[in-house]
Amino acid sequence: MNTSLMHNSPIFRELQDSPLAVILKRYPFAAEHLESLGFSFDFSSVLTLEQELRCIDSLERDERGLCIEEVLKKTALFIEQMLNFLGLQRETRLETVSLYPGFDKNGNPEGFDVLTFRPSELISIVGPTGSGKSRLLADIEWMAQGDTPSGRRVMINDREPDRRFRFSAGEKLVAQLSQNMNFVMDLSVGEFLRIHAESRFVERQQQHVEAVVLKANELAGEPFSPEIAVTSLSGGQSRALMIADTAMLSGSPIVLIDEIENAGIDRRKALDLLLSKEKIVLMATHDPLLALTADRRLVIGNGGIREIIGTSSEERAILRRLEALDRSLQRLRGELRRGKRISRFEM
Repeated sequence: MNTSLMHNSPIFRELQDSPLAVILKRYPFAAEHLESLGFSFDFSSVLTLEQELRCIDSLERDERGLCIEEVLKKTALFIEQMLNFLGLQRETRLETVSLYPGFDKNGNPEGFDVLTFRPSELISIVGPTGSGKSRLLADIEWMAQGDTPSGRRVMINDREPDRRFRFSAGEKLVAQLSQNMNFVMDLSVGEFLRIHAESRFVERQQQHVEAVVLKANELAGEPFSPEIAVTSLSGGQSRALMIADTAMLSGSPIVLIDEIENAGIDRRKALDLLLSKEKIVLMATHDPLLALTADRRLVIGNGGIREIIGTSSEERAILRRLEALDRSLQRLRGELRRGKRISRFEM
């Protein structure tokens, strides 16, 4: 949008109606923009930007060739572009993700009408290796529109997703946690998290860094500090850090996880953390405990979704027994890690 069209934009009207203090609290990046234009305001001002500009001496305004409306338009355009870049538009709140059927590897249609997922829902994806679990995750990640080998389509809030959700790196609705996680940057954990917090204009960044590290250490087997280099983290620590970061700092409302059971972290706590932030979590898994923990599981075979199973009350009873066994195994694993000898095993 060019400046001549900004006159009718909601951001422009917001600039006209709201005090500067409110604007800068809502869009903190606008402060640097105004300073780059040579303005220095009281950022707690109860005046609007236009009123502040009119307070500038008329002689100074003439000397600087200051056009108030042009400043308002340029500022509105800058805010609009930053919101686009950061993917922070308020209208992008996700209510539903709908998956429409495609075809298996033999071209046979999948046997369902539509699958709808909602925030805080956990869906497991099960099937043999090579059956097509990763293809399904990729279709959702790229918001497929019948243009992938499966022919599936993904809708957001019952509408075809905006192209920016598919092709703009800054506006992805999906965060994916893969099995392999390697860092190539020479940063400490604290520096890495601070940069991410800065990029999202998070206030009280140090507080967020400490909170993410605390959560990550609750998931990881061996604790780590914010001072350690990210390249020194073990596989489990790296995955714990990224899960905590995704849950607490990422704006992506959909999280795709590939075989979290191989991560060497507390799987149940990791899922609880993601779901508490109203994420839609889809995970490919071979772990019976995780498969039964989900609200529904999608059974994949030969590249297609063969069945959709809601976890029954009988399966939930089995799940409770599996969780008791898992707690015993976790306790046993912890004792072995601490170098203890094992003389008995109790569930």
